[in-house]
Amino acid sequence: MNLLRITWFACVLMLASAVAEAQTNVRVRGTITAFDGKVLAVQSRDGKDLKLQLTDSTTVAAAKAITLADLKPGDYVGSTAVKNAGGALVAREVHAIARTVPEGHTPWETEPGASMTNANIVSVVKSAGGDELTLEYKGGSQKILVPDGTPIVNFIPADKSLLVPGATIFTGASVAADGKITTGRVAVSKDGVKPPQ
Repeated sequence: MNLLRITWFACVLMLASAVAEAQTNVRVRGTITAFDGKVLAVQSRDGKDLKLQLTDSTTVAAAKAITLADLKPGDYVGSTAVKNAGGALVAREVHAIARTVPEGHTPWETEPGASMTNANIVSVVKSAGGDELTLEYKGGSQKILVPDGTPIVNFIPADKSLLVPGATIFTGASVAADGKITTGRVAVSKDGVKPPQ
């Protein structure tokens, strides 16, 4: 009996592992072409037509423009940046993020040489042409130049009524082995403010 239980448990673990391996994570950036309440049709930035499955628990967040003055030391943010000729990181955008998003400094796929830094704000200091943002995460820190005019965005709770053709979205989604794409959270544009990343 014990052997049967052990065998059954091992089979369950193997099945769970196979399911986990069968799913991959993707980031989707694009423009909504249609939404029927369950399936969100999106044309991605690279021209692909994608169908995203939304669930009853999928949440929607609307992009809202803010300024660096609205952020304070200790706030948790993400920033996409690219190094300039002098080797300094220059922000493409800065956005507030939830504490559940893993911290760190990693490569980002939006353009060659791009990085994403998810970290706590240590300080914001005025510099020529903008501000210098110091971000600190476990195991390191980064100084990022934020030129005047750089998009700075927060996200506010919203609902699926904003998921209309022409709106811009960003989402992290899971792709199953059969190609089905499912997302639990969609960031969407509002009043002309687009979700960065």
